[in-house]
Amino acid sequence: MTRGGQGLARVAVVVRAGAAPLWWLGVLATGIGLLAPGLTGRRIGVLAGAALFVLAVAVVGLGRRGRYAALAASASRAGKHDVLQDRAVTVRNWRRGHHWWLLLAFLAALGSAFAAPAAGGMLLAGCGAGLWLKSAWLGRREREGDALLWVRVDWLRGGAAHPAGRRVRAYRSTGIAAGDAAPGGARRKTPAPV
Repeated sequence: MTRGGQGLARVAVVVRAGAAPLWWLGVLATGIGLLAPGLTGRRIGVLAGAALFVLAVAVVGLGRRGRYAALAASASRAGKHDVLQDRAVTVRNWRRGHHWWLLLAFLAALGSAFAAPAAGGMLLAGCGAGLWLKSAWLGRREREGDALLWVRVDWLRGGAAHPAGRRVRAYRSTGIAAGDAAPGGARRKTPAPV
């Protein structure tokens, strides 16, 4: 980076980065958890897990939307010296910064199966589904505003940092064709028109 440029990561990519690991770890923990009879029995465990799944999707998917919207509304245009981080790099950095949290969450979901089979795994999967829901919401905002949202990479340092956290003071925006990720943070299926 030269002459005051910043490293920028896509907001929707950062949000979406945790969705797949949480979902698949949750599915795995649910499957393993069903093997244990648990204290409550499988039927009650699955019913409790279904309720936790729905609750997690709602809380994670709808949480902090006001903060995201406020940051998006006040986003300034990215400068020509700003460096846009690739989608794969953003996802890899998020997963490296959170791998211990993911492992602990998976072990906690497995451990909870001895009390309520499958409930912890379904909660974990619900968190992943909620992140997908939030990234889809961000993608709709980006398409409506015809601008992609970016956050400074140095504000995302540390395992607990996220794109609407206290350390994040502002977003940057670019045209809809910038970067290698589509609105919402998914991979672009076709090259963006320039």
